[in-house]
Amino acid sequence: MLAFLSDFGLKDPYVGIVKSVLLEINPGLSIVDITHEVPAHDIKSGAFILASCFRQFPQGTIFLAVVDPGVGSPRNGLIMSFDGHFFVGPDNGLITYLAKKAGAFSCHVIEKEHYFRRPVSPTFHARDIFAPVAAHLSLGTPPLSFGGKYNAPVLFKYLEPKIEDGKLTGQVIYIDRFGNLITDLDEGLVAGFLDHAGCTVSIRGKECQLFKTYSDAPVGGVLAVTGSSGLLEISVNCGSAKRLLDVKTGDSVVLKKGWS
Repeated sequence: MLAFLSDFGLKDPYVGIVKSVLLEINPGLSIVDITHEVPAHDIKSGAFILASCFRQFPQGTIFLAVVDPGVGSPRNGLIMSFDGHFFVGPDNGLITYLAKKAGAFSCHVIEKEHYFRRPVSPTFHARDIFAPVAAHLSLGTPPLSFGGKYNAPVLFKYLEPKIEDGKLTGQVIYIDRFGNLITDLDEGLVAGFLDHAGCTVSIRGKECQLFKTYSDAPVGGVLAVTGSSGLLEISVNCGSAKRLLDVKTGDSVVLKKGWS
């Protein structure tokens, strides 16, 4: 199985072209589209989506992940391997959240050009480099065949959640199409901080309570809930928290015990 993620959208032919290259090399490949609606050039959103979904796929899955604003530049391509999964794409931070989850992982740089499609376009490495490498990987070619071990992949910096002065502070790291504000506060961290106490969740001056599901709040009401990715999210029942609260990624979210 190959899982494909990109910021290509579906208006243009890029997704179909990449799939044709994959299937030309391995006609038996099963391709699953994760999404092609990552915001254009938004590496951090792509990194979040990749890390939030990979465990839903069986071991042996190859993830072709291309959000590549630096295409054609000297940045490397890489193959990341861990826990029976393989990730192919540009070395630009897309594996940052994966690396945090993985702990132990290995990377190989993509440098053996005889696997590439010719000629290589400086603007379409997804077609000419990453798709051929992913397809050959799916046929059993080991990562080492594409290049040597790579010990310094690019990982972008981000602030870790912190507990200080009786408050747990995190940030919004992704906003989905429903306007749900997904934070970096995972349910284990939240549960440990609260220790069975209730809490107030604050974002941009708005306070809300933590509920089990969206419908526990009145229609149009703001709430916090643990989403399917296991992360705390701020939502509006049948509405958009992004639009109502005018929030962007990077904005702080604060939890304190008790209800104000």
